[in-house]
Parts: sequence; C-alpha cells; structure tokens
Amino acid sequence: MSEDTFVRGDIIDHSSAASISADKPDWLIERLDGFMDMKVGLILHWAPYCQWDCCESWPLVPGLKWSRHDGMRCWVERGKDPERFCGDYRKLNETFNPVAFDPAAWADIARRSGIKYVTLTTKHHDGFCMWDTATTDYRITHGSCPFSSNPRANIVKQAFDAFRAEGMAISCYFSKSDWHTPYYWHPDWPVTNSRPTYDTAKHPELWRQFVDFAHAQVRELMSDYGKIDILWLDGGQVRPPELDLDMPGLAAMARTLQPGLIIADRTVGGDFEDIITPEGHLPDEPLGVPWESCMPMGRGWKHSPGNDEPGFSAAKLIRLLVEAVAKGGNLLLGTGPTPDGTLEPEAIAPLLELGDWLNVNGDAIYGTRPLAPYVEGDLFYTRKDGRRFIIVAPATGCALAPSIRLRSVRPEPGEGMVLLGHGPVDSSALGDGAVIDLPEAVRSETVCVLQIGG
Repeated sequence: MSEDTFVRGDIIDHSSAASISADKPDWLIERLDGFMDMKVGLILHWAPYCQWDCCESWPLVPGLKWSRHDGMRCWVERGKDPERFCGDYRKLNETFNPVAFDPAAWADIARRSGIKYVTLTTKHHDGFCMWDTATTDYRITHGSCPFSSNPRANIVKQAFDAFRAEGMAISCYFSKSDWHTPYYWHPDWPVTNSRPTYDTAKHPELWRQFVDFAHAQVRELMSDYGKIDILWLDGGQVRPPELDLDMPGLAAMARTLQPGLIIADRTVGGDFEDIITPEGHLPDEPLGVPWESCMPMGRGWKHSPGNDEPGFSAAKLIRLLVEAVAKGGNLLLGTGPTPDGTLEPEAIAPLLELGDWLNVNGDAIYGTRPLAPYVEGDLFYTRKDGRRFIIVAPATGCALAPSIRLRSVRPEPGEGMVLLGHGPVDSSALGDGAVIDLPEAVRSETVCVLQIGG
C-alpha cells in the first residue's frame, strides 16, 4: 500500500504510537473505544486491476522492478514494454464488467464470518473511482466501462448499503494520491515516482487544483453514501509540508457531513491519524493507542488470476485474531473480489470457519481489552466485565495439548472457570503448578478458551 514499504522489500509500518496526538476530544475517545470493541474487519481491494495478474496500481510507477517482472503474464504478453503496459492498464476499465456482483451475498458472508466492519477501496492510487463521481470520467459509471449500464453500477453505494443493512460499520478507503488526474501526474513532466510530476512549490496553482479535486471527491463520499464510520486515507506520501492536502479543512468538512467520523490518515501521524494501521504484521506488544493490523489473507491485497499461492487457513486467521486482540488491537483481513464480482472462493471457507469459532468463543474477543502479561507462549489473555479469558492458541498446525499449565492468569480461590462451548472446569484443586486437563471433546480443536469469573 505504501511505496516505501514495497521498495524496502518487507512489510512494515512507518507510523508510531508516539506520533498520534493524545489530545483527542471526548466524543472521539468514545468513538475510538467503540471501534476497538469491534475487533474483526474485512478490507476489500477491488477495481479493474483485478483482471490482471499484477498488484494494484504500483506497476504504473517506473523503477519498481517487483511490480513488473517476468513472472507476470500481463507484463510478458505486452513485450515487457512499459509504455504499452501502462497504456493497456489504463484501459482496463473498458473491459471491467463484474456482472455477478451481488453485494447482499458479500454482506451475508461477512456477517456469518463474524466481521463487524468493512473497508472498501473507493479509489486506489491509479485514480479509478468505484462510485458515481462528478469529478472525473475515469469511473465505474462512465460509458467507457461496460458495467456502467448495470443497475448495480454504483458499486460503492451498493456495497455500503448492503454491509450497513447487515449491521456492519463502514470504513471508506480513499487514496490521497491520484495517478490519473493531470493535477497530480501532469503530462508536461515525466513520471519518476509516486509523487506529483512537478514541484508543488513552483506550481502552487496546479497543486491547489489537486487539493480542490481531492476535497470534492471526499465531499461526495461523505454526502451521498449513507453513514460512514471511518475515513481510511491511504497514500501517505501526500503529507505536509511539501504535499499539503489541507487536512484540517478536509477533516472539518468530512466531520460536518459525517458527525463522529474516525479518520485514519495512515502513516502520517499527528492530529488526523486516529488509528494506526500496521500492514502485513502484528506488533510485538500492545501499542497503547487504537490500532488495527491490515493483513492480506496470504494471496495479496487483490485478486490475481492464476495466483496459486495458498491462502490463510481458518486456524491461521483465528490465531492472528487472538494475538491481535490480546495486544489490544483489531484485525482487518484482506481479500480481493474477482473480475466477475464474486468473492474469492479460497477466502470464503476460512472466513466462515472463523465465524463458526467466534459464535462459540466471541465473548473472549469482542469488546475485550488486553490483560497483562498479554501473551505467554501459547496463552493469550483478554478481559471484559470482570471476567478474564485465557485463550489457548498453539502455533498454526499444532494440536492442543491434553492439558494446560496455567501461568500468570489463574482462578482465585472459589472463583469458577468455564471452557467456552464445553462447560465448567474443576479448578478447586489448582495450586502453584496449576494444570487443567482438557476434555476429550475439545482436543480436536485448534484454539480453546477458558473463562475465569462471571
């Protein structure tokens, strides 16, 4: 998602907990507390780029060898010619026709998977808009796109309405970069990186046009698409002082239209990065601020035809979620819909299994807060409403042991213990070497939860 991330060859987060302003108003603190109750989100990267076996947007930037290589059919078929490749990429909207797009089916799967909020790419860095914008012809509802005549063509509206109807919060992904508009990549100067093609200090009038353009797009999304809970801003290279998007003005406008809006100006820090978003990894310890780890489900952010890389198993998803929650964060799982408009089949099964697990054990996940010492080996700790939870989650692929040796978190004398989904556990004889024998019925599971108290 960030150019620096990919150029380095690893997946890191360039913001820090310390960079987030601690001076938040009471209403925002309350909203962020509610956000941290949800725990499980789904991020959907989808646009015409799903038709090719490349990553989203980044192949348009010169010099990023990882984004255009001989293993990509779409690159080889165009003779490895950058100009031809970029020209054809720009015309992917002319063949994008996801006739099987069924937002109600997406929302049903998300609900059954235990998802509490959904992040949808309204516009990635390449500038293609998945809503009916008046700011550009490079959009899903323009006549150049065959899907434009479909009654479901305004994809952002259709998807947001469907997820909201299933009780999920809406997180609106929007790239501050835009590599299609001439206000950003002006044709008078060559493209060299993900930044504007011109010196914004020397051409302030051109940059002002871009700022107005970005504000107009955000205004549309905040005005015409129902209740928006989070404005999730990507493209962290657009930041002051050189690339000043007037975030105070943008935030004030967005929050006037959407009272209570949380803003994630990711990787930038300061007053408008209400949550931080580690990408592709979990932090080593609790961060002390609201955070979510955005994690692709093992197959990249978008659908790539012919990609046979195995996706995450349900056991992997559960363990990632448990670790994130024990460290005080949320887990935002990523998958990419296909060119015909369906969710990737490889992602659906593990998501639904995650939902089955949460139906039994969600009390130890939703609405909880971390409990020191947070993690001890295979034991992860959370707390809620006077109860403490011990989540036993061995490394993926490892079976539960027949017995569990309790460590820092254990019942006090006379305090009851329950194995969620199975019933009470006799803890009356526990001492310093506290060991819990698991019943035979639970030993085939990959993760189990002990509740203390309540």
